[in-house]
Amino acid sequence: MQLMKSNLLAASSALLGALALSACVPPSPEPTPVPSPTPTPTQAQPQAAPVQVVTPSFDNWMDAPQTPGDWRYAGNAGDPLASFGTGRTPDTVQLIIRCERASRRVSIARAGTAPGQVEMLIRTETQDRRLTASPFREGDIELIVAQLAASDPLLDAMAFSKGRFAVDVTGKSPIYAPAWPEITRVIEDCRR
Repeated sequence: MQLMKSNLLAASSALLGALALSACVPPSPEPTPVPSPTPTPTQAQPQAAPVQVVTPSFDNWMDAPQTPGDWRYAGNAGDPLASFGTGRTPDTVQLIIRCERASRRVSIARAGTAPGQVEMLIRTETQDRRLTASPFREGDIELIVAQLAASDPLLDAMAFSKGRFAVDVTGKSPIYAPAWPEITRVIEDCRR
């Protein structure tokens, strides 16, 4: 029992000594707060550069995507024509192939304006030709028109071009139109 008391006393003394020593150690200081950065006057943020639209270019015009639209044929009692565009209203028509039966001439008309005569380049799979086109206005409709004889082989090249042909007028975006049967029908009507 004596041994137990002395062990207990020794353990108590050691514990009290540890507590006394820990009381002598000053408590750890509170962490010092990190000062928040002082706001500085902001510089004017540079404005983002405007988005630039890049028009793709193609080594071969036949690689360019087709211009959106469809051909429509109209051959009532008047002169037959095929119109190409995204709708049926004059403001949606981009290209017209029209037969003038009395003169046996075919007009190729592109939507748009021109200050005077301009060059119209017709491109097909088998031939390219530069034509002289003139501005034409009827009411609100403004066109740039070139004419060919109904027997001109360029018309056959347009009708039978592999998939499409191009109409390119100086100062305007080219039109890449499909070579659909409506064109052939206008040409044939004009040759009768």
